[in-house]
Amino acid sequence: MSDEIKKGLLGIVVDETEVSKVMPEINSLTYRGYAAQDLCEYCRFEEVAYLILNKDLPNTIQLRKFEKEEKNHRELSKNLYEIIKHMPKKSHPMDVARTAVSVMGLEDKETQDSSHEANMRKALRIFAKTPTALAAFYRIRKGKKIIKPKKNLTFAENFFYMCFGKVPQKEIVKAFDVSLILYAEHSFNVSTFTARTITSSLSDIHGAITGAIASLKGPLHGGANEAVMHMMKEIKKPEKAKIWIENALAKKKVVMGFGHRVYRTGDSRVPTMKHYMFKVAKLLKKEKYTQMYEILEKVMLEKKNIHPNVDFPCGPTYYMMGIDIDFYTPIFVMSRITGWSAHIMEQHASNKLIRPLSKYKGQEVREVMLLNQR
Repeated sequence: MSDEIKKGLLGIVVDETEVSKVMPEINSLTYRGYAAQDLCEYCRFEEVAYLILNKDLPNTIQLRKFEKEEKNHRELSKNLYEIIKHMPKKSHPMDVARTAVSVMGLEDKETQDSSHEANMRKALRIFAKTPTALAAFYRIRKGKKIIKPKKNLTFAENFFYMCFGKVPQKEIVKAFDVSLILYAEHSFNVSTFTARTITSSLSDIHGAITGAIASLKGPLHGGANEAVMHMMKEIKKPEKAKIWIENALAKKKVVMGFGHRVYRTGDSRVPTMKHYMFKVAKLLKKEKYTQMYEILEKVMLEKKNIHPNVDFPCGPTYYMMGIDIDFYTPIFVMSRITGWSAHIMEQHASNKLIRPLSKYKGQEVREVMLLNQR
């Protein structure tokens, strides 16, 4: 057995998956064999959620049933609403999401049943309820009344309605829907691997998703979209973008929203999300963000040959929609619950406890001295 250490499991293939395939050599990402950009073009997020969980795109009857079940499970228990009301208003929404899913596990009558059928039912309940929990906190921390979910709205429309009390233009909803599709799944990333590791001990799906949320909170994984918008707010004007980025690079600062652990020649999700970001900017007459985007992208490519990742267009897109910056990663959660759930069920179906080795570099064996002799 080799003693070579692979920090971060770089280059290590640990298992097989049918859920998605990242192909960095051709800058492509597929969900169950379908190209992500095609799914964005031809499907709504609910269809993609069904695909990820059920291995194929739904027909009209299957989609109608799936949507009905999702809508029927959107409402939270009175207990969970009360818990959210009593959370500190300065809590990070990712901590709210993590706690809410954990409470859902306490309340769910099937928590201890990890059969495939039970996990499918629980996955759908977590998927349906999480946006409601997040939207409730969104309003509570602003001192506003909670808006309950509506069954006649799509997944994306309903989230806007619960946060703002209204549904925006169809172009805004479409851009949001596209972001959910692009965030839904991405192979063995750190949060997915966290979920699979927890599952490998035969823990329950609520626990695995709670752990995945904690993993996603980190700025090296899910928090980059928030950092991108903080950066753009600091820059303020397109005219200052070139000087700002050059100064940042000169000081060897990490510029969030650029680079990817897997993709070396560009994140395959970026062209699609960039297209919809630019559409939103034009619609809302906020082209200064697209101007900043193009300047920052150009300098990073020229100076560092580093391409943007999907968080770079997502951050300003959400900002233009009026969504609070610290809610960007929780939106990622709402979407990625589908991918996590699929991987959790896949792990259960062919499980082996994940238990890597470590190379010890501490003290050699030594004697224990009595207290009065130390």
